Amino acid sequence: MSGGALAVLDQLREAGATGLSGARLSGSLGVSRAQIWKHVEALRARGYSIEGEPGGGYRLVGLPDRLYPEQIHAGLATRWLAREIHHFEETDSTNRVALELARQGAADGTTVVAEGQTAGRGRLGRSFFSPPHLNLYTSIVLRPRLDTAEAPTLILAAGLAVAEAVAATVEDDSAVEIKWPNDVLLGGLKTSGILMELGAEATRVAFGVLGIGVNLNVDRSSFPPDFRNLATSLSSYGRREIDRVGFARRLYHGLEEVLDVHAAHGFAALRPRFESRFRMKGRPIRVRDMDGAETAGRCAGIDSDGALLLEEDGGRLRRVVAGDVTIVKRGGTRS
Repeated sequence: MSGGALAVLDQLREAGATGLSGARLSGSLGVSRAQIWKHVEALRARGYSIEGEPGGGYRLVGLPDRLYPEQIHAGLATRWLAREIHHFEETDSTNRVALELARQGAADGTTVVAEGQTAGRGRLGRSFFSPPHLNLYTSIVLRPRLDTAEAPTLILAAGLAVAEAVAATVEDDSAVEIKWPNDVLLGGLKTSGILMELGAEATRVAFGVLGIGVNLNVDRSSFPPDFRNLATSLSSYGRREIDRVGFARRLYHGLEEVLDVHAAHGFAALRPRFESRFRMKGRPIRVRDMDGAETAGRCAGIDSDGALLLEEDGGRLRRVVAGDVTIVKRGGTRS
């Protein structure tokens, strides 16, 4: 969208219900009233509801349900994260776009957001259900000063930020927990997907791309059948529509804070917050490794580097760096 249209939008936001005359907008922005009208029409085409009469004033009366950069930026107070946003009506994968931007030298915090994805990706090569105009699909370019050995804790930090944003939105802190390494559960059901992809130089991280998808307004009944009993959305849980723009702002604020703490003090400074939502400790679990082999035991917690600690039969402690974890519930059912 042009800078002139954005300037009109900013002034109409500030004016609120009283609105502004075409003459005042023209004088303030130093353009003709005909150009003001063109900017207003461009905003209307983008989905903004603007009342106005020929020769009269203009009033902003409705905002589009879109994750436009100007919508998110209107209430965003981050310092470096999401200050530059690339918005897509649809893309195959926000992570794929962000990886390209990272390789081209995009700055730390550069953010991609899409209304829908045709090939959204999750961990372990899984697809991520991405219907349009209902949820949040976003990827952020990160340039942390980290050794590759420390990188796994970044995804734990991201899971913490998502969990805290979900808890604040549904206003039910006790209902939100983290399943290792990064699934955020709401009422025991998965509500987000988080994917971290890295570019490395020797033993250092050159860049990371953090992909986050959160189910906000999708109805549980529309999930794929094999996923329907395992997942939920914030709206299905809370029985109210979620403001997607407001949630994006909340997540970006929280994510910046968590990543700043991680950069300054490491995961150790975030660990108490993470563990307050990590309720797997002591529970029976099964771990499937990358080759498909399964191991059963009890979760003994997480190690300082983010690895899962599995207590096998006989008390042997095993570190799990990567794998698919299933919580075994009473009666042998899994989640």
